[in-house]
Amino acid sequence: QLTRKNYLVKNLKRFRKQLEREAGKLEARKCDFFPKTFEMPLEYHLFVEEFRKNPGITWIMKPVGRSQGKGIFLFRKLKDIIDWKKDGVHTDDQKDETQVEVYVAQQYIENPYLIGGRKFDLRVYVLVTSYVPLKAWLYRDGFARFSNTRFTLNSIDDHYVHLTNVAVQKTAPDYDPEKGCKWMIQQLRQYLTAKHGAELVEVLFADMDNIFIKSLQSVQKVIISDKHCFELYGYDILIDQNLKPWLLEVNASPSLAASSQEDYELKCHLLKDTLHIVDMEGRLTGKEKRVGGFDLIWNDGPVSREGNLDTPLNESFRANTHLGCYNDRKKQLKQLFRSLHA
Repeated sequence: QLTRKNYLVKNLKRFRKQLEREAGKLEARKCDFFPKTFEMPLEYHLFVEEFRKNPGITWIMKPVGRSQGKGIFLFRKLKDIIDWKKDGVHTDDQKDETQVEVYVAQQYIENPYLIGGRKFDLRVYVLVTSYVPLKAWLYRDGFARFSNTRFTLNSIDDHYVHLTNVAVQKTAPDYDPEKGCKWMIQQLRQYLTAKHGAELVEVLFADMDNIFIKSLQSVQKVIISDKHCFELYGYDILIDQNLKPWLLEVNASPSLAASSQEDYELKCHLLKDTLHIVDMEGRLTGKEKRVGGFDLIWNDGPVSREGNLDTPLNESFRANTHLGCYNDRKKQLKQLFRSLHA
């Protein structure tokens, strides 16, 4: 419901309508963080209608159940879709409804934020330990994945320009495995702060927090909640030139393979901290707001940075999120387990 691209969009659209009914248009607007999307072939005629309203813009086609950039292509002409419909989706040996692979057609973000002329997206980790009530943790570390080739809209067929997946980029002829194509999210936050000032960057990161919470709330009623389960999600976020974040997709079982030493350390620490929160030894009290590199961002409601977990929220509320901030996880874990032991 959250990690297949077509179900994610369906749930977000439904949740947006619900918010508009219950809380008004202003609240519903907080869900405007995903591009215009149509499920293909089911919504083909709706898509054609939208396509004809804005001729000349770029669209991107993605298979709903694949990963690592497989099967994705960009297009500007309807005939590309007609060819795809004819060639790509039918197989002779299957005559039932499973013969059509479901895709989504999404309006392509034509003005991505560029660093050094290159496009990038973010991978952010969110751990959900319960859906009823919703309890979500945000990891402080993450990374920006850069494309190896300078961005241009003149060559929409070049995957090295438009797809930032490491699986795609590492096949580029000039890819350097020593340097890789990643920045830690802390580096990105420092870069953006130096360029745009702390205030604008705070707004950008608060908008990202909104994406995590709203997307989880949109599936809260349809995902079966089991107190013995947890899920670590990998969120893919794109930032545009106006410093607006867009949700591209949510990954279940995000890749934990490392492409560099930095990457290896991040993912080992991420796994260790996930297991600390899952707490199979029963060492935690359940009132912790931080465990290692994870900060509790939602506990059946927003979590404040100040006070304890049960402190009532006041007007000077600041959300307990520290994405891209300093991660002194070892020191925090030592203090935490010392106090629990005491």
